Amino acid sequence: MEDELEGLRAHFPLSFGKSSKVSAPIEAIHNATRRTDAGNEAGVSSDSATKKPNPGKSESGFPSLSSSSGTWLRAVRGPNRNPNSSSLAPSEDDVVIGPPPPPSKPIQEEEEEDHGVIMGPPPPPPKRLGNINDSDDDEDMIGPPPPPPAADVDSDEDEDDDDVDDTEENRYKIPLSNEIQLKGHTKIVSSLAVDSAGARVLSGSYDYTVRMYDFQGMNSRLQSFRQIEPSEGHQVRSLSWSPTSGQFLCVTGSAQAKIYDRDGLTLGEFMKGDMYIRDLKNTKGHICGLTCGEWHPRNKETILTSSEDGSLRIWDVNNFLSQTQVIKPKLARPGRIHVTTCAWDRDGKRIAGGIGDGSIQIWSLKPGWGSRPDIYVGKAHTDDITSVKFSSDGRILLSRSFDGSLKVWDLRQMKEALKVFEGLPNNYAQTNVAFSPDEQIILTGTSVEKDSTTGGLLCFYDRTKLEIVQKVGISPTCSVVQCAWHPRLNQIFATSGDKSQGGTHILYDPTQSERGACVCVARAPRKKSVDDYQPEPVIHNPHALPLFRDAPSRKREREKTLKDPVKAHKPEIPMTGPGHGGRVGTTGSSLLTQYLLKQGGMIKETWMEEDPREAILKYAEVAVKDPKFIAPAYSQTQPKTIFAKSDDEEEEVRQEVWELRASSKSFGQSL
Repeated sequence: MEDELEGLRAHFPLSFGKSSKVSAPIEAIHNATRRTDAGNEAGVSSDSATKKPNPGKSESGFPSLSSSSGTWLRAVRGPNRNPNSSSLAPSEDDVVIGPPPPPSKPIQEEEEEDHGVIMGPPPPPPKRLGNINDSDDDEDMIGPPPPPPAADVDSDEDEDDDDVDDTEENRYKIPLSNEIQLKGHTKIVSSLAVDSAGARVLSGSYDYTVRMYDFQGMNSRLQSFRQIEPSEGHQVRSLSWSPTSGQFLCVTGSAQAKIYDRDGLTLGEFMKGDMYIRDLKNTKGHICGLTCGEWHPRNKETILTSSEDGSLRIWDVNNFLSQTQVIKPKLARPGRIHVTTCAWDRDGKRIAGGIGDGSIQIWSLKPGWGSRPDIYVGKAHTDDITSVKFSSDGRILLSRSFDGSLKVWDLRQMKEALKVFEGLPNNYAQTNVAFSPDEQIILTGTSVEKDSTTGGLLCFYDRTKLEIVQKVGISPTCSVVQCAWHPRLNQIFATSGDKSQGGTHILYDPTQSERGACVCVARAPRKKSVDDYQPEPVIHNPHALPLFRDAPSRKREREKTLKDPVKAHKPEIPMTGPGHGGRVGTTGSSLLTQYLLKQGGMIKETWMEEDPREAILKYAEVAVKDPKFIAPAYSQTQPKTIFAKSDDEEEEVRQEVWELRASSKSFGQSL
């Protein structure tokens, strides 16, 4: 049926029917995002970069013929087309008619006898000496001819090595062929979270913001659909989705973690504890900045956080006023040492914490459990631990530290690490370590050092062999902090940045990865039309409210004020300078004169010795003759002043007081 339809379509012109929109082929789109060779670009060595040429191909580039192809070619040529070829010799089952053929002669003798005249089809080219073994020269070949061996002497070993390389490459299947970058942050991206369906990505940065990306609604411009600032002036340190991907946890440098819904709306903020309470178990929340946080892998209502106050706390999402459990780590000396990181295991039955003294402590959540750890590894690292990670089978624990190492621990024997990978510089407290979806590969990022020429790398390690698989260059100038390998998308996320920029790199392979970056890259942005034009409105309203009017000019008012003699008159300076009794001294010698007169007794300050009543009564006659203030108001209603009459007893007491005062004054003068 399809062949008939194809034949019918051939009779119509190409322009027949409805014309479809011209769109770029998907191959061209993915070629635009294809990564260059990481080994040649960043000087990174990898196993895949040292592959040997395929021996199944000849030097000219064409593949060698297989046995089936040789049989088909002989059938087309017919039997005994070239009697000199030993590969087409008759077998035991063939029936020979007529006398046997004459023995074959060497090719050089035939050419000499024929003198250059060739009858029939031309003979095949002479065989090389290396193609036929010496022991088989005189024997007939049974079956199809063997494929020609490679030119190298160690062809078998090369084939084995190539098979091993192919199996190794097929075993890991790391999607590294293409790359896109989610930009928008102005500083390094310190936290990353991808929901379980692989539809939305969260990225938190040192620029105090969280950006939300949606693969289904995002086009090739790769822009975020929402930006939020959880705590003003605090860096974003950790992000974690709930098991249902309906909410996410945001941990910043403040003491309070926040819960947001899937669209970025705030649902609640946990309580902050009282910093003046010494015992951390009696506080209702953290009292110092948070360092890490993670949602329970099974229970959508339980959250774990760690803080610089030296405690881990388990919270209930339905109660923001207080935690449900406080965990105080074991310390070698009494005091407070901050907890740098924390993590759940796959089932949520164990908690691992990295302590500031370099120790790793693990608690099992069982009935009656407390702050005493079940597993304690002192001095697991020589510096702060930045990340811990459980394997899904509960046997392996990974730890990453500031000391530039990645350690693999066996949870059944925690005395010593199974493997220590050195030479991984780490300058950020959020640098993590992660597993691949099948947990056969361990991946982590590295930081850029001052004098190093190697940029930020993403390192892959084999969990079984405990050896490096590959190092991929992410950025030549920016450090790699967070990394994740999503199981559904089969895409690798890596955050990077420095003091002036930040972004999230997504590595994928169009043949292996699904959805995610493959969807948004192929979606072109919508073209702008005439209807999308929206000019900025300019409203001219001369009768607007005074609040929105422009301030009037005060220039004319100032010029008018300067011309007014009353307003522009300079006020007189108040009386200043030396003087006595309200009289200002006019000469420079007034001070010395007054000093000498005072010392000589000619100027006396009598107000200290004078009776205030007598001082007032001195002006009684003047007040009667020339009243100025109070008396004129009563001149008509009360021309004669009426004083209160005193009792005899009061008069006697007053008289005694005056006598005592006079006697004391005379006694003082006699002394």
